[in-house]
Amino acid sequence: QGEVVESGGGLVQAGGSLRLSCAASGSIFRINVMGWYRQVPGKQRELVATIISSGITNYADSVKGRFTISKDNAKNTVYLQMNSLKPEDTAVYYCNVVRMGGRNYWGQGTQVTVSS
Repeated sequence: QGEVVESGGGLVQAGGSLRLSCAASGSIFRINVMGWYRQVPGKQRELVATIISSGITNYADSVKGRFTISKDNAKNTVYLQMNSLKPEDTAVYYCNVVRMGGRNYWGQGTQVTVSS
């Protein structure tokens, strides 16, 4: 069994910044991909950003240039630095961890609310 725990969400004004963190428990090893997704009520969960084991990153077009994903392999932790936040970034943000072999882990989600 493994656990993925997010932190760092909250309420911020438009133009502000937040940093999300996601820690995968030590029993989750041989990690291939770590990423962030977000979901608003009534819509499908969408990709925000991913980072693979080599460090290559991928971003949704809507967040390119504003969000930065990074990871600390020693801590099994992935971060999402969110700058220049917009009201349309309001969502529940979920961390996803994929091990080599494809096993998937999801966090419980953290709310990000951007006021105009």
